[in-house]
Amino acid sequence: MKHFKFMRMRSLAAAAALAASTLTAGIAAAETVVPFLACPLGCGAVQTNTVLAARMARDGSQVLPAAQETPGFMFNVRAMAEERRWTTTVFGTEDTVIQAAFQGGREEFAKFVPQPVPIKFKLLYGEGVVAQGKFFVTFDPEIKSVADLKGKSISIGLPTQSDWGMSAALYLEHGYGITEENSDIRFVSPAVLTQELIDGTTDAALAALVTNGDQTIWWTNALTSKLHASGQQIRYLGLTDEAIDTVNEKFGMTYGRVTVPAGSLPGQTEDFLAGTNRIFAAVHPDFPEDVAYDLVMGVHKHGPGLRESGQGFWKFWSEANMISGLSEENAHPGAIRAYKELGLWERRKDFEPMTYPGD
Repeated sequence: MKHFKFMRMRSLAAAAALAASTLTAGIAAAETVVPFLACPLGCGAVQTNTVLAARMARDGSQVLPAAQETPGFMFNVRAMAEERRWTTTVFGTEDTVIQAAFQGGREEFAKFVPQPVPIKFKLLYGEGVVAQGKFFVTFDPEIKSVADLKGKSISIGLPTQSDWGMSAALYLEHGYGITEENSDIRFVSPAVLTQELIDGTTDAALAALVTNGDQTIWWTNALTSKLHASGQQIRYLGLTDEAIDTVNEKFGMTYGRVTVPAGSLPGQTEDFLAGTNRIFAAVHPDFPEDVAYDLVMGVHKHGPGLRESGQGFWKFWSEANMISGLSEENAHPGAIRAYKELGLWERRKDFEPMTYPGD
């Protein structure tokens, strides 16, 4: 049986503080400091990139990523439409976020991407597989499935967030016909939606779930720990294959799916089906090749040690995760050069590539 792991917020904070002090010293020596648009503090990506930068700084790297907290991945892809960021900035994103950005302004996406961002952004490396926003949680024993949420109060993430916000909303509406017209859908932060469920002011909410390519590690965050600590029985509401297929076919997206084994999450007594998508570090096609190369080489060099540290998303690090989803069409030339030197490029063929709408 696989066991759940909670994010150790105190140790992460200490690690981030130590990393930040090391990074401050390293910035002075680095030739290039690269802003890395992450997500809200506590999402994992800020800490993940801060500890990487600290390792690279200690190693004397001339290129350092500088994590920047943002409102979420939907914000990131919109920010990357600004030309001033094209040669300077890395951003956290997902395959489905890039696919949605091409459809910005379309009625179904207007809340999340008001204007289209039809840029074929290039991938540097993958970080893992995320399922939050592609299943729901409740304490109500009368709610047996997502379909039962119609007419109920449902708290999901912010419109600036991809998984917590956009994905959850797409599945509710297009997978189950649950909309703001027939149900009380609330767009709030992950911390707020968690507290609302505990307080009984909402009927259903979301929980975090990240895994690796072969589903040998399941990770959730401190918010799920808080739900579990309330003493109430968490009931996990999985999606159906039909709902996942409907969203993919309607919007040309590539949400995957995974069966989450019982015992993988707190209080989970039965298997359930969750939708998934992949996390990437990405850049604009104009991003400098040598800097992209150095960043990929840095992640590969320090990945094994950071995985042993168990900090943030690094617990999922593997060469397979780095290369999964990359292709000749979607990877940055600097990243491709790095993977070829590392002898990893042919491994990309073991995985389905990320595709752009219309491809």
